[in-house]
Amino acid sequence: MATERIVKALRAEITELEKNGTNKGAEMVITGIIPPKDGKGPRYIVKGSDKEFLKMNSNAYLGLSMDKEVIKAEEEASLKYGVGPGAVRFISGTYDIHMKLEEKLAQFHGRKAAMIFSSAYATSLGVIYPLINSDTIVISDALNHNCIINAMRLSRPADKMIYKHNNMAELKECLEKAVGKAKRIVVVTDGIFSMRGDFAPLPELVKICNSFDDKFEEGVITVADDSHGIGAYGKTGRGTEEHTGAKVDVLIGTLGKAFCVNGGYVTGDPTIIEYLREKAPTYIYSNPITCGECGAVLKVLEIIDSPKGKERLDHISKLTKKFEDGLKALGFETIDGPHPVTPLVVRDTEKTSSIVKFLKENGILATGLNFPVVPKGDQEIRFQINGDHTEKDIEYTLEVLKKYNETH
Repeated sequence: MATERIVKALRAEITELEKNGTNKGAEMVITGIIPPKDGKGPRYIVKGSDKEFLKMNSNAYLGLSMDKEVIKAEEEASLKYGVGPGAVRFISGTYDIHMKLEEKLAQFHGRKAAMIFSSAYATSLGVIYPLINSDTIVISDALNHNCIINAMRLSRPADKMIYKHNNMAELKECLEKAVGKAKRIVVVTDGIFSMRGDFAPLPELVKICNSFDDKFEEGVITVADDSHGIGAYGKTGRGTEEHTGAKVDVLIGTLGKAFCVNGGYVTGDPTIIEYLREKAPTYIYSNPITCGECGAVLKVLEIIDSPKGKERLDHISKLTKKFEDGLKALGFETIDGPHPVTPLVVRDTEKTSSIVKFLKENGILATGLNFPVVPKGDQEIRFQINGDHTEKDIEYTLEVLKKYNETH
């Protein structure tokens, strides 16, 4: 058969991943959800196990995926428009609810225009790639997400520069080196760095970039992907921009985390958005999200700006602090911060896997991050606090981690 030799080669690569402990392995299959009860948040039924699991590894920060109002909004939009768009938007796939969501997202962030994509990953690829040409130098934080790294690989800039994580002195040095070598500079950063839960120093970053803006014919453009930040923290859920008090030129967000459906979006100057509609391949050649998903997000945006949303954001913040303090009291290393991503820094692959296994044996789902997902020496377990978690959930997780310390 024609595939025999390539199958052999691919199997050898898979075996090597397994040998090194860097394979993802079989995916967990969730077969049901038990609603919150007895002071506990939702529990998940996993195929092949008779346990009820507490999910501590979900990006659905607001915990609204089972909210009755959100489900009703999605159902109503699906009944009105059907379950799928049928084609890419420039052919036949745009509905008025897509445009309404874009308008609301722009307003949410205090911008004049926005556009939605099929995913946040597709958004970063579709935004960064068209903004970079042969007269561009792109400058990136060393710990930026894989989607940003691959967007840079796809583009063909005059040069690429990397500064150490959140090191603004190095960012300034990169800009100084770039003077006279390009017409346009694109500086790109995560808002929240998803593996660590820390955030970019946007006020300093924007100030430095603005100070160099007149040294380049087409200026210095700041881009932030705040997919993990928006809806998860900030006084009103606006994420890293709100928390730090600074705005970038181009802001990328996701609908697949705090907003609990699928999709991504970008918001910024109307001309930039118009240009991206014409040039972003992951927008032009991919179907949009469903109308039902648009309906769900519109309801989530409404909730965030209501007393219910404020209460939920305060709840997430309180639980995050409780969990961070609990980890430190048990002698674990973590990274302090207001964001609900709370890493338990282990710095050892074998121990990371051991703790994750112990947690699962005790009914807790958590994600171990080993090399190459994180650098060697930065191995960790990433816990993520959600709005549907309870104090009992946090206390139980800390009890299990205490038990691990006592038995290992």
